[in-house]
Amino acid sequence: MILTAAALGVLAVLLAWPVPVLLARARWTRRSPGTALILWQAVALAGGLAMIGSLLVFGLAPYGDDLVSAFLAVDDRSGEPWHWIALAAAGLLGAHLLLNLLATVIRAEHQRRRHAHLVTLLSEPLGANARIIDSPTPIAYCLPGPLSSVTVFSAGLVALLDERELRAVIEHEKAHVVQRHDVVLIAFRAWFAALPWFPIAYRAQREVGLLVEMLADDRARRVVEDAELARAIEAVGSGADAAASVWAEPGTPDTLNARVARLALAPLSVAREALIVGSAAALIGVPTALLLAPAALALFS
Repeated sequence: MILTAAALGVLAVLLAWPVPVLLARARWTRRSPGTALILWQAVALAGGLAMIGSLLVFGLAPYGDDLVSAFLAVDDRSGEPWHWIALAAAGLLGAHLLLNLLATVIRAEHQRRRHAHLVTLLSEPLGANARIIDSPTPIAYCLPGPLSSVTVFSAGLVALLDERELRAVIEHEKAHVVQRHDVVLIAFRAWFAALPWFPIAYRAQREVGLLVEMLADDRARRVVEDAELARAIEAVGSGADAAASVWAEPGTPDTLNARVARLALAPLSVAREALIVGSAAALIGVPTALLLAPAALALFS
């Protein structure tokens, strides 16, 4: 149990700092944003499991040889004070992460409803699930909801773009809705809210925000040429500061430049994508196995 706790602790440290830093600096993520997003989610989930699991296993070490038997015997009270401290820390950390996730979801939904109400008052319907605002500023963003979503455009954007460029914007926003990027972003926003003293938490939130934009761009690339999409990105970007959605930060010049520049990059090979997805699965599998494998072996032995 002590060795398991140590292994989980080392994994938690690696996933809390060096691994996310290296992933944030990697250039291949621009070539396959969907694969990179899977890996980011695996790093966050595995890091949380390892962090809480190391404290839990260390705290339960005096009571048994595996997590289940030790938990059932915990009323033995034969452990030292630091084992109880570790158990308390595991419980508090888990509760802290869950409460921050709940608070972030509630806050985001409140902001979305308020924003949606204002949009309804200040705009006109534009087809199904879309609204148009009478503003000269080029604006396009979506308001995702639990059951339905609304995409908002401005009259200035419609006047600025030609038919193909407008199609690119529509497909981009549709990707955000269909692929539920708001759920992913809220999870990383909650991570940052729970652990603001981790510099990597903000960096992860920023990188994931850029990746979902690139992933939405990839859907638009299926129906328009890259040059048309690039012009649409630049046009919408000029009004981004005036039209941040409730779940994504406005695009900075660096973000917009990165989105346009990556259009010239070749996608990753299927083999490399499969290797990265396999690595993501392994990241989650390692702490899960360390936590549950001893109990499973004891059950079937």
